[in-house]
Amino acid sequence: MSIADDIVAACKRLEREGLNRGASGNISVRDGNEMLITPSGVPYDQLDGSMMARMSLEDDGGEWEGTHKPSSEWRFHKDILRNRPDANAVVHTHAQFSTILAIARKPIPAIHYMIAAFGGPEIRVSDYALYGTSELSQNILKALNGRSGCLMANHGMVVAGKDLTRTMWLAGELEALAHQYYHALAIGGGHILTDAEIEETARGFETYGVQSKGE
Repeated sequence: MSIADDIVAACKRLEREGLNRGASGNISVRDGNEMLITPSGVPYDQLDGSMMARMSLEDDGGEWEGTHKPSSEWRFHKDILRNRPDANAVVHTHAQFSTILAIARKPIPAIHYMIAAFGGPEIRVSDYALYGTSELSQNILKALNGRSGCLMANHGMVVAGKDLTRTMWLAGELEALAHQYYHALAIGGGHILTDAEIEETARGFETYGVQSKGE
């Protein structure tokens, strides 16, 4: 399969697994010095590989090639891939529980050891900015510093990984953590693991195969 076909399959999987709906959310994948990104406003059930927009990672503009214009969120996809050489794919969704916590602006603490897969003991919430803006990009980059995922205030979630398979896995894990934390809060909270316990888990992941070095 081509990169474009892989993106289409990933989009359909997001919808099938309840991590996204309609035309919300977007996916990008690095292809050399360029990226392929989902088109703007096309429902996932109507996507075709030929609709992916191609954009250079070497300029700051919004120039693109293809039959459909890129997602309105192309800017933060491009900025993440440009600033994170360890990342080759970016997935952004409006998954239900991640978005609830983003609306409440509640970071996810270490309520489960799987948070170690994201590079630290907390999933941060980026500051709010209008979608598609440079300000939003900079807020996301700050929240992603040393992390593979974050919540976006009053918006949703974004994850970045070494390849699309890994990044899709991260999207599912982040929504699972958001689901667990939401329900823990509903019954009065939960016990938070220590930084040392999360570091111990991260070291275990290095040999287990869940946590990749540098992520």
